[in-house]
Amino acid sequence: MHEHSSSRGRRMRGAGTIALSLGLCLCAGQLVAASPASAATVTPIMAAAASAKVKPVVKTSYSTRKVKSGKSVKVTAKYINPANGKVVTSGTVRLQAFRKGKWVSQKSKNLGKSGSVAITFAPKTSGYLRAVYAGSAKFASLTGGKTYVSVVPNGNKIINEAKKHVGSLYKFGAAGPTRFDCSGYTMYVYRKTTGKKLPHKANSQQKYGKAVAKSKKQIGDLIVFRNGSYGYHAGIYAGSGYMYDSPHTGARVSKRKMIGSNYVVRRVA
Repeated sequence: MHEHSSSRGRRMRGAGTIALSLGLCLCAGQLVAASPASAATVTPIMAAAASAKVKPVVKTSYSTRKVKSGKSVKVTAKYINPANGKVVTSGTVRLQAFRKGKWVSQKSKNLGKSGSVAITFAPKTSGYLRAVYAGSAKFASLTGGKTYVSVVPNGNKIINEAKKHVGSLYKFGAAGPTRFDCSGYTMYVYRKTTGKKLPHKANSQQKYGKAVAKSKKQIGDLIVFRNGSYGYHAGIYAGSGYMYDSPHTGARVSKRKMIGSNYVVRRVA
């Protein structure tokens, strides 16, 4: 009896070893499949550890936070591996601008040996900018903090364009490049210098751009003269009480004294 029991025990232990290696349980002398959860416990943890990406640290700088219209701001972003302090040398960085309620990518550049990128961008309007790292096989993506960059009017650029057309003959309904009526002249100059499209009517133009107090007007601002609240004539402020305009039939574009005190100032740039 003893010899029989011992022999049976050895067989059971052998079977148990085989069963365990196959992911089975030996219960009351029967082979029962192991729980799927317990069998798979080790694999996902090891896979997650293997696929975990390092989140880099970014240092971002701006050449300026106030730029003249038509000029550029340089955004520099440097990425560092926090685990060892070394720079991140792979992946793409996108410069994004917040426009009309959403982030819009403007330019992109790949990281190199220095671990940094310098992206130059000429914003047309004031707003937030940010650098976004797209990630790589080793590093996780990262969105940098947002920075507000103001675009200030470049009055000299507007005035220089206005001067080019001095001497052009007035023509009703004309909007350049050689003949203009008053609103056609302002419409043409601002489109050339700022990219803004104004309507071809003085009364409508007084609703465009940003309202500016008379005492705060600057060269390059739009001046709309009014009869009551109706805008009947448009010109471009030239400083010291002068303006550029295309006045009336038989006249030419010129710089002259402003024609009255009932006007509004709009900053289009």
